[in-house]
Amino acid sequence: MKKTIIIKTIATAMLLTTSAANALAEKTTVASPNGRLVVTAEDTDGRLFYAVDYDGKRMVEPSVLGVESNIGDFTKQLKYKSAATQRVSKKYAMRTTKTSSVDYEANQLSLVYTDAKGTPMTVTFNVSDNDVAFCYSFERKGDNRHIIINKEHTAFNLPQHTTTYLSPQSDPMIGWKRTKPSYEEEYTVDQPLTAKSKYGRGYTFPCLFREGNDGWVLISETGTHGNYPGCRISDYVPGTGYSIAFPMKEECDGIGSNNAVFALPGSTPWRTITVGKTLKPIVETTIPFDVVDPLYEASEDYKPGRYTWSWLIWQDNSANYDDQKQFVDLAATMGYEYVLVDGLWDVQTGKERIAELSRYAQQKGVHLMLWYNSNGVQNDAPQGPHNCMNTAIARKKEMAWMKSIGVKGIKVDFFGGDKQHTMQLYEDILSDANDYGLQVIFHGCTLPRGWERMFPNYVSSEAVLASENVFFQEHHAKREGFELT
Repeated sequence: MKKTIIIKTIATAMLLTTSAANALAEKTTVASPNGRLVVTAEDTDGRLFYAVDYDGKRMVEPSVLGVESNIGDFTKQLKYKSAATQRVSKKYAMRTTKTSSVDYEANQLSLVYTDAKGTPMTVTFNVSDNDVAFCYSFERKGDNRHIIINKEHTAFNLPQHTTTYLSPQSDPMIGWKRTKPSYEEEYTVDQPLTAKSKYGRGYTFPCLFREGNDGWVLISETGTHGNYPGCRISDYVPGTGYSIAFPMKEECDGIGSNNAVFALPGSTPWRTITVGKTLKPIVETTIPFDVVDPLYEASEDYKPGRYTWSWLIWQDNSANYDDQKQFVDLAATMGYEYVLVDGLWDVQTGKERIAELSRYAQQKGVHLMLWYNSNGVQNDAPQGPHNCMNTAIARKKEMAWMKSIGVKGIKVDFFGGDKQHTMQLYEDILSDANDYGLQVIFHGCTLPRGWERMFPNYVSSEAVLASENVFFQEHHAKREGFELT
């Protein structure tokens, strides 16, 4: 069957508001392989916009694109330079996600615009049958060796009849021991666009929208690691929609910058939009993994598995040898592969007896996973071990010890922010853990952004109002099914 890429460019005369001269506005359209999903990019008065249609219905109204940076302002006085297109085809396998095999087909459009000084910015759109992904790329030019992005203007302007299914971003440094934001806020459902977020800080990804009988839209991001801060969307602004928002300055106890920086040439993470007449494409989308690739090779054949976990019911005081030995026996009886030993094992059990427990577990065909505090600097969480994961020297020493006693994984908790240096910490923990054959779970943390594919030893992130809250409050016990879906 012949497959074509639908792309067209239309030049139309337009009167600039700042002068009496005529300028040409470029309008470029690219469609999905099946032709049902269409992205249109158009510049107006020197600003660049995109819109998304599905089955002839407008799903995303014209929404602004661009960034403000140290190498140029790519939000105004933009000039069209070129457009190029190609077919993207990728097959890959996954071990920890909703499907084990993916066959990704998309049409790609790369638009190049220059700012007032002639510095180029490329906007790349990948359009598959139910997904749009786009990112910004920048060249190394002259003395520009890196880019500092102070503000990303990317917007998502949805039709007025849209209702929302969103989780608010919390205020920074609140909650238990000042550990928020930790992606543990309650969702509101079927609210109008104009509804304000609980804290006035916008909303965390992923963001779900219902556009009446026209269908559903899911907005998120992927490809974020140490190259960018973790982002969210702002509150809704009439005429503009929702905009990408960087972390708050107060996150991480005010430590570190809240903007973005990366070396040139380089690209931002991908913004993703999934569209469907029903929720089926939303549930089944693989777009977080489709546009990213593994960042390193797996050091071993990591095996998924199940684990027992004493903390959920027995809480902090159960991180002692005798209680954990019972959970090793339980895992062996159930045929489970792992036991997760939670926080405070360093003082309640100690390293010598943890090594003894690990030997005992392995005799029963079970391996340990150990809990760690992420750093102990950017929040006040008292559980230890502390200061084992925040520097390369400390991590490698601790991970070498774990490997020597047969530990197979770690759970790292309490991050409290999405600034770029914290995203780099996630990446560093994962990369170093792979060197020692350790799988990684994150807790009290940000959402994964394509990490299931990018990091072969990544297992999961809490990043939701999780089942531990069933223990704390009857309210959450009654709402567990809702909160976890």
